[in-house]
Amino acid sequence: MEEQKITSFFRFEDLRIYNKSMEYYSWLTEVVKHSDDLARRVLLVPMLDSAAKISLNIAEGTSYHKSQFINYLKMAKSNVRECVVFTTMALQNGYMTAEQSEFSRNTLIEMTKMLGAMVVSLQKHTSKREESNHPQEISTQSAETVQEDGNTDFNLEFNY
Repeated sequence: MEEQKITSFFRFEDLRIYNKSMEYYSWLTEVVKHSDDLARRVLLVPMLDSAAKISLNIAEGTSYHKSQFINYLKMAKSNVRECVVFTTMALQNGYMTAEQSEFSRNTLIEMTKMLGAMVVSLQKHTSKREESNHPQEISTQSAETVQEDGNTDFNLEFNY
């Protein structure tokens, strides 16, 4: 018997990058909870805002056309870079341990790669469609891969 994947009503919730960004936000919330008031006010709350914007940009971008979605993914990458800077500041000022900083950086690197791969995939797919002048054509291989991958917003294959 074949297992069927249950997809959510909001397709962005099926994207691995969205879920990774939500996990990062939850982890960072725990870091903030255990920090002193100064660290929270000065550095960690603004970092938390940037982390939230990663997820928000991914979610909002999925409601637009591909070219606009690409722009939202690029904005999410900018938010990742903000978090990298905040992580360095937090470590240098004693608001994060070396282990927390390493976890943060590794997660942010992973998200950057995932976002970059999505952008490249979307751009490649958009170029192929423009070349063929058949915007409704999607190869069955891509559609099958998407179904397995859970990335169904645009019926595209994301290699990340």
